[in-house]
Amino acid sequence: MSQHSDEIPFRHMLDHAMEAMVMVRGKNRSDLDSDRMLELSLVRLVEIIGEAAVRVGTESREKYPSIPWLQIVGMRNRLVHGYDAVDLDVLWDTIIDDLPPLIAELEKILPSVKGGN
Repeated sequence: MSQHSDEIPFRHMLDHAMEAMVMVRGKNRSDLDSDRMLELSLVRLVEIIGEAAVRVGTESREKYPSIPWLQIVGMRNRLVHGYDAVDLDVLWDTIIDDLPPLIAELEKILPSVKGGN
């Protein structure tokens, strides 16, 4: 996949990570236990981030080692294949701890991917 075509999955990763951050604004971990729609929404957003990561070409993944590709895809796989045993603590920690630095990296990377450099 060319870097130019990688722009779309990079954009999807960024957009869905940002959406997850908006959804947790003003919330706390216990809200996942009481708000099924929040839980399902966050699971889906993290799944999409992982699926988009899978679609980024090998060349781009190697060019941007600051992105934890294996962990992102691994989380997606755990959510999809272990749908019946989602650890909400891990999901919450992923969103709160891992998405902000991922967003920062994607915001730095995206202009160069968009430019095809």
